Order: sequence, then structure tokens, then C-alpha cells
Amino acid sequence: MHEQTTVVGLANRILARLATRIALSHESSLEYLPASARSKAVVTGNPIRPELLRGDRAAAYDHFGLTFEVPLIYVTGGAQGSKQINTLIAEVLPRLLPHAQIVHQCGPAWIDQMRAVTLPPELADRYHPVPYVGAELADLFAAADVVISRSGAGTVSELTAIGKPSVLIPLIPTGGDEQRKNAGYLASAGAARALLEPRPTAEMLLAELMPLLADPGLRQAMGHAAAKLGRVDAADALCDVLLRAAHYA
Repeated sequence: MHEQTTVVGLANRILARLATRIALSHESSLEYLPASARSKAVVTGNPIRPELLRGDRAAAYDHFGLTFEVPLIYVTGGAQGSKQINTLIAEVLPRLLPHAQIVHQCGPAWIDQMRAVTLPPELADRYHPVPYVGAELADLFAAADVVISRSGAGTVSELTAIGKPSVLIPLIPTGGDEQRKNAGYLASAGAARALLEPRPTAEMLLAELMPLLADPGLRQAMGHAAAKLGRVDAADALCDVLLRAAHYA
């Protein structure tokens, strides 16, 4: 069995007693396993798409028409967008754009609404809402100084593998509250900032975000902390576990 999140869900806690080998994405997951199953566990990480490790920062700046004057924030709420994140971003844009430029993957259903947000004319070209980010994601990750996102298993694995500082807004509630636990795990390691309240406000988002925008050293330290949690070799490590388990079956 393989557990993707920082905690171990009920189904996998049950399955762990029967599994031949247990692959974990994070060291912190070990304590959630039954004591009798821990000797079968190995931390492999959670595989990510290898192309995300080969992003081209300059290509993202060209693609989106970005400037080098201020830091770049990449905002994403997943493929369909997030009403919560989109609403927060719309509220903070006038105060945020003097200090940053933003590429905002808001979802197809939200693109017209986000394009219609009233902005100061002299700053409007710093905001780039898009319905969806596809092949350019690796370049955008490479270019972003800070990422604002949910904290699902895949997102956390990507942010740590590429060593990217982030402000996480977990989806609450989820089964087992795993997104909030994922976000808390990264925040406690200094790898992210997190809004763990069920209904975070725009002021809370700005309070977490503004220190990062003002301090490149803080962003760099957070990126290093994230990279320490990441596993760029997760796919190979997981394959090795599978092959060894099959060999001895």
C-alpha cells in the first residue's frame, strides 16, 4: 500500500495490518500506522510529473508578459478553480498589486468574473487571470516567487519537490481533515505559511503573504525548508519497493 498524505487514512490504517510493504510519502505518517505495521514501512515520497522539475523561468515571463520589477505570485485552486481562493484574491488585489504581480489560475467558470475585477489602471497589467494552466505549469512553477494554493497530497508533493515557498489555504472539511494536516505539517517545518481557520479572511491572507513579498531571504529559507521535505526520486523509490515486494512474493 502507498499513503499519499501526511497522515494515514482509516482505510490504509486497516490495510496496513495486511500489507506486505508500506510506502509512505512523508516521515510524519509513520506515527499514524499501527505499531505492529511500522517495521514494514519505508518513506518513498509521492511521485510527481518529472517535467515539473524542468521548468524554464524565462519562458513563463515571456508567455504571460511579466515584469522583473516585483515578485511573482502563482495562485491556483485546482483545475476548476476555488470559490474561496478566488474571492479572497479579488478582495486583496488592490492592496497586493503594488507589491507583486499575479498569475491566477481561477477555473473556466470564474474567468469572466475575475477579469472584471476593478483594479487601479496603473496596476491592472500586473494581474493575469487564466482559466487553466496546462503545459506551461512547469515554467510557471519555476518563475513563481510564492504559490498560493490548496494543500492536497499532489500539490504538497509538487511544492516540496521543487522547493517552492507557499501560502496554503486547505480545503475544509475533507475526509480525515487531511488538507489542513498537510498544510500544518509544512508550516511547522518552516516550508509554508498556512491559513488553518475554516473561514480565513483577506486580512489573514495578507498577513501571511506580505512578509514573504518583502523579504527575498525569507522566501529562500522557506524554499530550502520545502525542498528538504521533497522527494524528487519518489517514482523510482516507489518502483523499487514494488519490484522488491514482487520478487519476494
